[in-house]
Amino acid sequence: MPETNNDTAKKEVNIIIISDAAGDTAFNNATAAAAEFPDAKVNYRRYPFITDLDKLNETFEEIEKFPNLVIIYSLVKDEMQLPVIRFAREHNIQSVDIFSPVVEALQATTGMRPMQKIGAQHNLNQKYFDRISAMEFAVMYDDGKDPKGFLEADVVLLGVSRTSKTPLSLFLANKNLKVANLPLVPQTHIPKEIYQVDPKKIIGLTNDPSVLNEIRRQRMISYGLNPDTTYSSMDSINEELESAKKLYRKLGCYVVNVAHRSIEETAALIMHHLGVEDQ
Repeated sequence: MPETNNDTAKKEVNIIIISDAAGDTAFNNATAAAAEFPDAKVNYRRYPFITDLDKLNETFEEIEKFPNLVIIYSLVKDEMQLPVIRFAREHNIQSVDIFSPVVEALQATTGMRPMQKIGAQHNLNQKYFDRISAMEFAVMYDDGKDPKGFLEADVVLLGVSRTSKTPLSLFLANKNLKVANLPLVPQTHIPKEIYQVDPKKIIGLTNDPSVLNEIRRQRMISYGLNPDTTYSSMDSINEELESAKKLYRKLGCYVVNVAHRSIEETAALIMHHLGVEDQ
């Protein structure tokens, strides 16, 4: 009997890896387990350095759009673990905590309390310090907080609201790239520093109007607000995207449409454009 569409969908799994550090341990565990299911199409979506609730909530918003989720998380602090457990239960998603069971076993055996120090298992080598520095840079220069960051960055992301600028910045930072990003808001002045950046380092992010409309509507609903606002109207979205397109043409920058692309796929395109090897 031929497979139905439903059967085919069940064979695709999106493994979400959430970590308050680089997430390599969780990723290695996930890939080892997935090797036992060679007939499944497994997509790995990594969210490293999720160190506060704001970043965790942004991650939840990002992963809600993917089907057939399995969450594998490695989070030291209890206050970060509980929202993951709650999110998984509310969305009927399988979740696996790979950190706490080992800690609890050691605590029971030693009678000692864990120190809950993020990244305690890392060797303090130069590559690790560089990665942490890149992550701190991404946080410092997120959402155009300080225009001087554009001049110091390895890559500058531009895009209208809900084009994945922040999660993409953090993902690229995990590849040791210093990333600054700027939200493009209608009628807002573009900092002069943007025009001083090498155009090759600037990435213009865009999206399909219909996809952006649905993302923005869902965001408003998640806040308990009316989804039909100027923010989510097709007229406003088309106007914003057209304005962004004109800026990208003026800058002569590389443009990536993030519609239907994962963070990893978008990042791979950007790194290829920059001539940067994956690390």
